[in-house]
This record gives sequence, C-alpha cells and structure tokens, in this order.
Amino acid sequence: MFTLIFLFLLLNIPIPVSSIIHPRCFWRMKQNKDKDGDLLTGCIFLLIRLQWTVEKDYFNHILNIQTRTENKHFPLALAFSLDEVNRNPDLLPNMSLVFEFSEGACKTVSELYSLMPLFGKNQNYYLNYNCNEGTTCIVMLTGPIWETSAILGTSLDPYRSQQVLQLTYGPFHTILSDDEKFPYLYQMAPKDTALPLAMVSLMLHFNWNWIGLAISDNDQGSQFLSHLRREMQKNTVCFAFVSLIPVKMDLYMSRAEVYYNQIITSSTNVVIIYGDTDSTLAVSFRMWESLGIQRIWVTTSQWDVTTSKRDLTLDTSHGTLVFAQHHSEISGFKTFVQTLNPLKCSDEYLARLGWMRFNCEVSASKCETLRNCSFNASLEWLMRQTFDMAFSDASYDIYNAVYTVAHALHEMLLQQVDDGKGHYGNCLKLHSFLRKTHFTNPVGEKVNMNQRVNQQAEYDIFQVWNFPNGFGLKVKIGEFSPYFPHFQQLHLYEDVIEWSTGNRQMLPSVCSADCGPGFRKFLQEGIAACCFDCIPCPENEVSNETSVIFGIFVKHHDTPIVRANNRNLSYILLISLMFCFLCPLLFIGQPNSATCVLQQITFGVVFTVAVSTVLAKTVTVLLAFIVTAPGRMRYFLVSGAPNYIISICTFIQIIVCAIWLQVSPPSIDTDTHSEHGQIIIVCNKGSVTAFYCVLGYHGSLALGSFILAFLARNLPDKFNESKLLTFSMLLFCSVWVTFLPVYHSTKGKAMVVVEVFSILVSSAGLLGCIFIPKCYMILFKPERNSLEKIREKTSS
Repeated sequence: MFTLIFLFLLLNIPIPVSSIIHPRCFWRMKQNKDKDGDLLTGCIFLLIRLQWTVEKDYFNHILNIQTRTENKHFPLALAFSLDEVNRNPDLLPNMSLVFEFSEGACKTVSELYSLMPLFGKNQNYYLNYNCNEGTTCIVMLTGPIWETSAILGTSLDPYRSQQVLQLTYGPFHTILSDDEKFPYLYQMAPKDTALPLAMVSLMLHFNWNWIGLAISDNDQGSQFLSHLRREMQKNTVCFAFVSLIPVKMDLYMSRAEVYYNQIITSSTNVVIIYGDTDSTLAVSFRMWESLGIQRIWVTTSQWDVTTSKRDLTLDTSHGTLVFAQHHSEISGFKTFVQTLNPLKCSDEYLARLGWMRFNCEVSASKCETLRNCSFNASLEWLMRQTFDMAFSDASYDIYNAVYTVAHALHEMLLQQVDDGKGHYGNCLKLHSFLRKTHFTNPVGEKVNMNQRVNQQAEYDIFQVWNFPNGFGLKVKIGEFSPYFPHFQQLHLYEDVIEWSTGNRQMLPSVCSADCGPGFRKFLQEGIAACCFDCIPCPENEVSNETSVIFGIFVKHHDTPIVRANNRNLSYILLISLMFCFLCPLLFIGQPNSATCVLQQITFGVVFTVAVSTVLAKTVTVLLAFIVTAPGRMRYFLVSGAPNYIISICTFIQIIVCAIWLQVSPPSIDTDTHSEHGQIIIVCNKGSVTAFYCVLGYHGSLALGSFILAFLARNLPDKFNESKLLTFSMLLFCSVWVTFLPVYHSTKGKAMVVVEVFSILVSSAGLLGCIFIPKCYMILFKPERNSLEKIREKTSS
C-alpha cells in the first residue's frame, strides 16, 4: 500500500505539456542527376580571419562555383553564418571571418584516398592554399562524411597536425571521438546515444513489436545494434530480421540476394535503416525501393539526401519516418541567398538545394488529408505559403562551428594572447580556448565544446513523402527529449498525423495480435517473445481487462478526453482497481494466519484508495467551475491540493486497520455448525465492529463522492465525467448496501462467496461506469476526441 501512495505522489508531479504548435512543414524539388551518380562527397572549408570588415557581397562568387547540387547548401550555410558573425558588433569588432571554397574542395572518399600519397610530399596540397610564414593556425571545417575528416586528420605528420584545428559537421561518429588519434578535432554534432531509446519509444507508441533492421557491418553499426537490442528487450520488442550489410562492395554483391529475401519474406511492416549514406547499405536501400518493396522506413536525417532521389507515388505505406537533430529554426537564410544572386535564386532553384520551411495550419489545406491529396492540389496549396530555406542538421553544425570559432578567437584576443609568428604555439592557445568554449547561440540554444559534458541529442520526428514529378514533402509529427521523465520523453502531434495520413495510427507491425479477454499468451521455446499463440484461460483463472484499459489510457495520454479528466488520478484509480480485482485471490485456498489478516486489511485499504480517488476527481471538477477569480481557493486548485485527499483518506483507513490489528485481529477459526458432520476452517474477522467500521468508512467516502458528483453532473464541459462518477458511486453504494443483509443471512463458505462477489461487482462497476465510455470514445469515436474537431464544432 505504501507503494501505491508513493506512486500517487510520483504521478502527482506535473507532466510537461507542449504548448499549442503550428505544424512545421518542408518541401523540396528533386535534385538533378550528377555525372558521378550516387557517390557522396565530403567538403573542406578553411576559415580565415581578416583584419578588416567585409560586406555581404564578398560571398557572391559562391553560387558560380561548379560543384554538385547537394553540396551547394554547405558553403551557403557557411557564408550566412559568417555574415551573421561579421555583422555582430559584440564579436571580433573591426575584424571579419571568411572562407575559401574552390571547385576541388569537395571530393569523394575514393578521391581523397588517391590523393593520400601526395599529402606526405606536400602537406598543403589538399587545401590548395599557400600558407606563408604569417599563418599561425589553420582552422578547417570538414564533413559531412566522417571518412573525410578521418582521412585529413590522420594524413598530417605530428608536427603539422599541431597547426590544424578541425571542426566537423555531419553525424557524430565514435571513431572521431578518439582523443589520441584526433587530439585537435571537434565534432559539432551531439552524440546519438539516445537514438535507440527514441526509436523504441516510437515503436511502443504505435504498438509495433516486430521490427526489421538493416545496418552497416562496422563498429558503429554493431554499437547501435547493441544499444537498440537492449532497449527493445526492456520493452518486449523483437527483431523480425537483422541484416548486417558488408562494407566491401564485392562481398555485398555476393550476398545481395540474401538480404533482399530477408526483407521480402518478413512479415514486418517497419524497417530501421542505420548507417552511412555513402555505403553499400545505401546501395541496398535504393535497390529495395526500386524493386517496389513497401515498408515504413525509420531512419536518420542524413538519409534525406538518399530519399530525395526517389520518384515514387504515395501508396499504402506511410512514407519514411526520420529522426533529426532538434534545433531552433534560423530565419533569413533564403533572403540572404537571394541577395547573392537575385536572378539565379528562384524559389524552385533554392528548393533543389535543400528543404524549404513553412508553417502549415492543418485546416489551411484544401486537402482533407495530405496523403490523399493530388500532386497539383498540393503544389497549388504550397505555392500560396510563405517559406524560408531550412537548415539541415549538417548546416546547423556549420552554424555552431562558426560561432564556436568566433567566440574562442574573441576570448583569446580579449586576453591579449601573443599573436607572433610562432606557428603551432598560437594554434595550441586557440585549441585551449576552443575546448572550454560555451555560449548560447543566436537562436537560444546552448553550445558546450567540453567533450566530457557533451549533451545527448534531442530529436524532431518527421514523416517524409516523395510525390511524382520530383516533389518532396516533410512534416514534423513529434519530438523526443531524453531529459524528460520516462513515459514523457516522446511527444507526438496526433492531429498532424491524422491530417498527413488520414489516421492517427500507423500500419500495424506485430508478430502476434494481442490475446482477447478469456485468453492468455502461450510462448514456444526458441521463438521470440513477441510471437505467441492464444489459448483459453484455464479453469479458475481470469484475464485482467483492467490492464488493457490502463494501456489504452497511457497510449492516448495526450488526447483531450484523458487530459481533461485529470490523467494522474485516472492512473491511480486504474491501478487501485487492479488490486481490487486481485483481492479475491486472498480468499481462495486453505486459510492461514497471513491470508486471514491480508484478506480484510488489503480489501479495506485498496478500496479506500479507489473510492477516495473518485472523491478527489469529483472535488477537482467542482473546484474547476467554482473558482473563477484569483484567491485562496484558486491556489488550492492550481497547487493540486485536491489530490492529497487520497493520501489523507488512506492514512485514516490505515489507522483504523492498525487499531483493528492491535485490538482483535483476524485469525484462523473452525466452523462446526454450518454443515453437519464437517469441520470447516475459516477466517474469523476478530473484531466485527472494526470490520463494519471499515465498511462504514467506505460508505461515507462513496456517499460524499456521490453527492458531490450529483451536484456537478450538469456543469458545462465537453468531457465532464461527473455523470459517470455519479452512476458509479450509486452502483457502488447499492452493492454494499445489499451486501449487509445477504451477508448476515448466510453461513459458512457462502459468506466468503458473498464477500468476494461484492468485491468483484463493485470493482467492475467502477471500472465499467467510469472508463468503458471513455475507451469507446478513444477507440471508436476519435473524431470526438480531437481538439481540432471540437473547435470546428464549437465555432460552427
């Protein structure tokens, strides 16, 4: 019972509820095919500090440099970030930061490997710069492919490496976090250690427990698999298959058919894709889609480049679910780029460089649902929106890298560090400032370069679709933060999901459907825990339907009907009702001293928790309508004081039970009179007065709840549950009023039957009267459980 009280106090902590948000949407056009096909490239940028100020037109030449379309977003994001720093009077006054970008600055991994013999002969070759004696420290930005950063970091000799500081943009990689191999390298992206938990949380929300996984067969893939498997095992989610895609192309080609058969024969509808986008995994992914394999793909934001090259129609799948690094939106990017070359930078041209962001109201589209909207209707609606160029995860890393270097330089100059001709001495000074740099960037997010306290990533969750004619659309459907309490880390926008897909639920992905009432799971040895048969419950056993309802409420915890009726109290009531249904188990079997005591004490305390919770819910409803002005009563409501009714009422019942146990506790007794010729072992209640005091206390709480609920039954509210509470208390009182004469008129084993029957009927009455109508609305009338539908109905 103390566990229940602790659970109540824990649930009484306010759950953070996101404020009403406008759906965030993005669109883009298909990129033109490059002559290099699907080979991805990494880009290298060199930051330079000038002793004079420069204007925005300094960067006009960027758009004229011939490079792959997908790479143009990076130098533009870098130019925007530098221009913002240069215009900031509080950072590096009378100075400017610029960068050099040439046609040879972006290379594939194979091209970089082919140039490695030249690095030993000429350490300046890969930069295409002549570093004279005045150069004191080279600051490079490298990415988004981790191998680009690794190749450059390991190609420098020990002396030269002390003259180069390397900041990477793109996904975090464990190899680059090796301080011994890369002592002067900083990864701007946060760690992905929370990604497995985020993905499993999404699976649990949609009731998926049968998942496919395709990863690269390397250290990073193995680490992700280990973390993901641990989280899945905690929550009974199982792998339908695991494809470890070899890194070497020749080995992959020899097994490609095996991986294809794995996914095509699997019954799962959900497949996680995790790995590098320049790997054989990407080749496999594109092949699966080209062959028409339809699955819900779950992946990370760097796969946006891959998905943008598809040209598929919307089908029965729900697109791709993408986990992207959470960051605030940076405004003005589109305006900046268009000022570089107003004639060239049309909206369609910019949409080929990256995602275009716009705020989309769910009710703003002519399409009832996005998924059933035609391409022409979508495009017509889209062109009426006001949009800006969005920063990708890698571009946001560039943005933070620029501000990190600027802050470190600024601090170093403020302390008047010697800026002489010594080469790596000054670079080591800058390194010492960089690793201690922490600041809040212009969009309000904290950046800390101390790798030991590098924070875990928070994620935005998107659905991505690719229409015909090269048109792509992305909608934010939720977010995940590992810093919130468990069960509150994932927040999905149900109305946005319903608008974008036509349904609040995704396609199911389970190995075996849940067993219905009256059946239980039968697990087979050697088979995954998610795969089972359903067999009828044995005689004298029942299935626990309370846990089903509890699961429904937890799953739909953010819906109006659950939130409007104090979900914390609903959870407490459901848990206490579970224990109420379990109470009769103490009456089964041969009595002993322990069960005799536990029968009555457990019954008394557990039912007190249940009925006092109903009382607390009723008081909360009344106060919500009575208190309309600031004052003591309003503080009483806002502070959650009505919730303490449960602990106070339960404490009083515990005192009564303690007195009962002290004066005349229940004990084992024999009944020689009820049945002729038989001696029946029974539990003597000890003090009959104490037993009726417990029942009377239940009755007083139920009567008080009934009166208050009856008074509040006609209060105006869409989800006022007072009528349900009134009827449930009426049924509860009726059962126990009937119990008294029937109990007194029976003898022997029949008395136990009457008490058990009353416990079960009153428990079922509370459960059915209060929760069954709500579950019906949640499951079968979702349109009545939607804020948008309620607003539309109210306004009409």
